[in-house]
Order: sequence, then C-alpha cells, then structure tokens
Amino acid sequence: MSKTERLFHPRTLVIHPDFKNLEEFIVSIPERFQRNEGTVIHQGRNELRKMEYNGKEYVIKSFHSPHLINRFVYGIFRPSKAKRSYDHAEMLLKIGVGTPQPVGYMNIRSGLLFDKSYYISLLSTCPYIYDNLFTQHFDYAEEVFRAIGKVTARLHEHGYAHKDYGRANILFQKTPNGITIEIVDLNRMYIGPIDMKTGCKNFERLPATPQMHRWMAEEYAKTRNFDVEKCFELMRAYRSVQPGKIDNLY
Repeated sequence: MSKTERLFHPRTLVIHPDFKNLEEFIVSIPERFQRNEGTVIHQGRNELRKMEYNGKEYVIKSFHSPHLINRFVYGIFRPSKAKRSYDHAEMLLKIGVGTPQPVGYMNIRSGLLFDKSYYISLLSTCPYIYDNLFTQHFDYAEEVFRAIGKVTARLHEHGYAHKDYGRANILFQKTPNGITIEIVDLNRMYIGPIDMKTGCKNFERLPATPQMHRWMAEEYAKTRNFDVEKCFELMRAYRSVQPGKIDNLY
C-alpha cells in the first residue's frame, strides 16, 4: 500500500503478541482475497477463507462493507465486527471456553468512513460441527451433548451468551482427554447477567431430540445449580417454536 493509499485508506492493525511475525501476511490479506487465494469455507454477506502461510493454516473472515450510516458509526463510534470477534475470543479463552486461537484483526477506513474488516484465527483442529450429529453416526454423541451443556453453562456463568448459537457455530472432536468443544463466529455476544430462562432460551436454535435436550439440560443445570426438570422443559418449549425443528436423529 502506497503512502497515498494509507492516507485515504487508513488501517487499524492489532496482532496477538504470539503472532507479531505475521504482520506482513495480515496486511496482504485484502490483496490475497482479490486474487482469490485460499479455500472458501463460506461465502455470503461475509466470506470465510482458509489460507496457509509459512506452513500454518489460518482462517480469515472478511466482513462485508456496511451501509452508509453504519460506515460512519463503525468509522467513529462503534468497534468493528472483526475487533469484537477478536476481543470475544480472548474473553472465552480466559474463562476456559474453547475457540480457535485469535491471531489478529485489521480495519480499513476510507477517510472517516469504515470500509472493511478482517478477523484472523488459527484453523481449528475440530473436524465436526453440531449439524454433523444429524448426518453422521457418533457412538460418543451423548458425551458431545453433555459437553455442550457444560460449556454453555460456563459461558453463561461468566455473563456471556452467543447471539448466533446455531448448528454451524459449535465445533467438536473426541480426544484421549475427552470431548473438545469450540465456539466460533463470535462477533455478536450478549454480555450481562443470564438467568435460567434466558440461558435455556439460548439453546433454541440447536435442533435436538428430547434425549439430546435431556443430556444438555442435565449438565447445564448441574453446573449452574438449577433444577434439571425446569431446564429440560424450558429448552423443549423454546425449541418447539423455532422453524425447522428436528425431533428424530438420522
């Protein structure tokens, strides 16, 4: 980027202390997207790409340029989605909730107006997402659902609730040490007190049979000292009014 480009398109660059050597790579990300480098993981309003650099694999989320009013708001007053993703990932790791290691983020402005932002993390080692529980057979499925209940309870106990807690944003794998759960897509998080009703409602976008809800409710209630039956009933009730409800596994 030339001096003139930097003047009219200033950028904010934040890199995790463990990845300071990646500045050159992160700065080059917009050009790499333009050259269609890497592997597309998701393409919609925002784009998710996997890229390799110096022998390591990273995931970069490119957030779309907002409409004119929000370009002003994000440019002056409000933290970008990339910054929120980075900050929330740091928060989750501090409380012992899994998420891919945050590497950094970059905001690019056009004058005073916000233009684009990019969030960079390491590629998760988890090979499965929640939705795979309905398309594949796992002989340890009960362990996964119980782990999700426990991890969600830990999040809520610390006053965090994922606002897009859906089937694509929970990753998992089984290791010799047990089930690993990682939560992704962190730019939208509620931060504040979370009671039993609010906490159980947070599960509403996750398809589940009654048995699956039972497993999650038991671990969630045990961790938060809530009544198991009340949590189970609330999860079932909140899920029942969601579109695309799934009641049968496989």
